[in-house]
Order: sequence, then structure tokens, then C-alpha cells
Amino acid sequence: MAAIAASFVKPDLNVPFIGLLGVGLFLAGCGAEPDVKRATTFDFYVLSLSWSPSYCAAEGGNADSQQCDADRELGFVVHGLWPQFEQGWPEFCDDDARNPSRSEIEAISDIIPSDGLIRHQWRKHGTCTGLSPDAYFETTRAAFGEVNLPALEQRRLSASSVRTAFLEANGGLPADGLAVTCAGGLLREVRICMTTDLEFRPCPEVAQRSCRQNDLRLPAP
Repeated sequence: MAAIAASFVKPDLNVPFIGLLGVGLFLAGCGAEPDVKRATTFDFYVLSLSWSPSYCAAEGGNADSQQCDADRELGFVVHGLWPQFEQGWPEFCDDDARNPSRSEIEAISDIIPSDGLIRHQWRKHGTCTGLSPDAYFETTRAAFGEVNLPALEQRRLSASSVRTAFLEANGGLPADGLAVTCAGGLLREVRICMTTDLEFRPCPEVAQRSCRQNDLRLPAP
């Protein structure tokens, strides 16, 4: 596949670290602490797929009503496409970047099901890619299109079973190229590492943080 990411400039390595910000209960990065205000050079992407029913169950009345509308019956949705370094990740790279337009938001809302989440992903992660909002969301959709989602019909599974299901459904995805996250006994996310050409690749720092619980709940869509 031809490279989708834009050309980049050399990052400033003398940048302070800050704590992690999130959307709801979601974790917004993988690996070490984030590097803030770095330029748009990065090593690979993490495509983060959220099991939407778990988010809605965990957040309850605080959940995003747009995402958790019962009529939508969502399963896996895109939490975000995150540029990563081999250690750590950049975030909030350009305060002056324009916000996504209404048409850009609507164009991606079938796979990122919340206007607020779309805007947040752009500000926190998209601004670190060197792409425009429309190109960033086109890349996000292309990355999502590379993943075969396994049918997870059981309502209780081990984290290793979820990993195995994704590995079996996606030829070429290395065992150390994904991570399952969990919280409060719920499956939360599956994070898949990709090159900037959107090919599967290993990412040991991300993979080593995978959930290892043997009994996870998967609320029904």
C-alpha cells in the first residue's frame, strides 16, 4: 500500500512530559508518558477499537448520549488513530490547527460515533500527524478497513481469547502487534499497531501492556 502519512520534520527532543488525558474512562495512549508539543515525526500508528457497550455500561449516565443511543446497537467502534513513537507518543501538537468541519465530522461519524470524540481525537492525535483533518480521517477509515473484526458472540471471554480471535481473523498481524485493554472486569479496547503505510507491525511496548484477565464481560450491543 502506498504511504498515506505526509512527510514530516525532525522533532524537538527537549520537551517536557505531562500526564495522560482521556475521554471518559478510555486511556488515550500506549506505552511511556506522552511527549507534548512535538513535531509531526512519528514511528507508527495505533488503531484503537473500543467495545462500545462496555464504554456505555461503565460510564452510565455520564456516557456520551450520541454514542450510547440504544437504537444504534454499536459493537466495535474506532476510538482513534494514534501516532506513536517506539517509546511514548506525541499529543496536542498544534493549538492553531483548524477544527474539523461539519461535513468532515459527518463523514467519519459511522465509525467514530460521537462528535465530541471526533473533535477530541483530531486535537489530541490528528494534529500530530502532519495531515489535514480530512486526510487524517481518511487515513483513520483506511486503517479501520484493514482490520477484520471477529464475531465475539460470547458475553464472557478471557483477554487471551479476544487476542486470539483478532489474530486468527487478521493474517499477518503479529502476536506482539496488538493489545487488549480492560477495566472493571469489562473488555474496553483492542489496540492494533500499523505502519504509516497501514500494514500490521509489531509494537512490543504496546503489546506488553495487554490485559491478562481470564474473565471479561462483553455487554451486548
